[in-house]
Amino acid sequence: MSILIVLLPAPPRLSVQAPPQAPAEGAAPEWDWVLASDTRQLIRQGRDPLERLPRAGSVVAVLPPEALSWHRLPVPKAPAARLRAALAGLLEESLLEDEADLHLALAPGWKAGEPGWVAVTHRAWLRGQLAALETGGATVDRVVPAWAPDGEPAGHAYAPAQPGAQTLAWRDPDGLACLPLHGGGARTWVAGRSAGASVRWSASGDSAQPLAHLDAETVAARSATDLALAAAAWDGNLRQFDLAPQHRGSRLLRDGWRRFRSDRAWRPVRWGLLALVAVQLVGLNAWAWQQRDALARQKAAMASLLQGSFPHVRAVIDPGVQMQKEIELLRASAGRPGETDLEPMLQAVDAAWPPSRGPADSIKFEPGSLTLASAGWTPAEIDGLRSRLQPFGLDAEAAPGRLVISRLDPRRAPPAAAAAAPPARPPGPGAQGMVPPAAAQGASMPPPPGQPLPPPRQSPAQGTGDEQ
Repeated sequence: MSILIVLLPAPPRLSVQAPPQAPAEGAAPEWDWVLASDTRQLIRQGRDPLERLPRAGSVVAVLPPEALSWHRLPVPKAPAARLRAALAGLLEESLLEDEADLHLALAPGWKAGEPGWVAVTHRAWLRGQLAALETGGATVDRVVPAWAPDGEPAGHAYAPAQPGAQTLAWRDPDGLACLPLHGGGARTWVAGRSAGASVRWSASGDSAQPLAHLDAETVAARSATDLALAAAAWDGNLRQFDLAPQHRGSRLLRDGWRRFRSDRAWRPVRWGLLALVAVQLVGLNAWAWQQRDALARQKAAMASLLQGSFPHVRAVIDPGVQMQKEIELLRASAGRPGETDLEPMLQAVDAAWPPSRGPADSIKFEPGSLTLASAGWTPAEIDGLRSRLQPFGLDAEAAPGRLVISRLDPRRAPPAAAAAAPPARPPGPGAQGMVPPAAAQGASMPPPPGQPLPPPRQSPAQGTGDEQ
């Protein structure tokens, strides 16, 4: 993930040099920027207008040393909503301007009730800089100082962006300061602060020569780019309180995802998740292959069983359907009734027919459906008939003046319906359980050859015949 570091210009009001001249009419202001990798390695740098700034995964704005003043004080124990007001109250005597015009921010690592560093800058200027960047589409994730307190005495000489005297940025355990190098104030300041201490000196550009009169023995070269990269590594964010970024939840998620995706500390976790996904994919493919192989063996076994049972079947398309068809043909040729034939359905209806009901007026049979003309059924009687037909695998539907008996939908059938159904048996002499009372007299069913017609059962009403 790349990081775009934008170097903000010094506020004219606080700058030690003359205010910069306004850009020519029609000319867009330019920004110094540094593009770095997630490991803070320089990719490229430049100075361009806002619309030509490179895109990056994260944007960091760097405040110049002279844009901030630092104050060390005990952090008050106050709720988050009142912390800024409490800080402003403690800094009231140290500020030269109205606290409402200033932006306050705490350095990282602060604890309530313990001394901590508070950064102060001009609020309107900083808000304008951030608004200008974000108007151009660069969402500023963090605002960091180019020169922050870390406790180690150090001095850095640099030339401001605008023409003027060179500047010394100083820090030590007591505070920070920005002083012009051309006067005697810097020498007096350093002499009073660095007595008996080892000072780390650095300079950018041609600013090393003025450090000679400060008794700086070893001066390290440190360019503005190096200073910007070091500032981007600062573990903090000055966008606090009223300048805190909006949509904190989504921003936290985005920052967390960015760290997870790019930080080296998360690399073992990323590799572990990748390996876990790969193992899952391999396992799913192996399981799918086993299922396909088992299904193929099952189909081959069904085809073998079909051709072994019915050798005349040559082409096997759907073994289950073909076997059922062959069994139905064998049953029909043997004269055995099937589940959708008239005899088993009449037998089941006769067993479930309520004794209080009279005979049906007529019957009409179609394969799998038996219609009985019978009127006057109450809902309770219909429900009782349906419950008694369910063990036989049948269902009853009431229509005006008739009942329709059909096979029960397997999705609605009880688990023991098939097991409870009695085996079908062919009609014979004296078979009283074949039809309901009315159907036994109204259906024109010839007796088997050589057998006399059985006497009809007596019932309150007489059937009128069948309609087949």
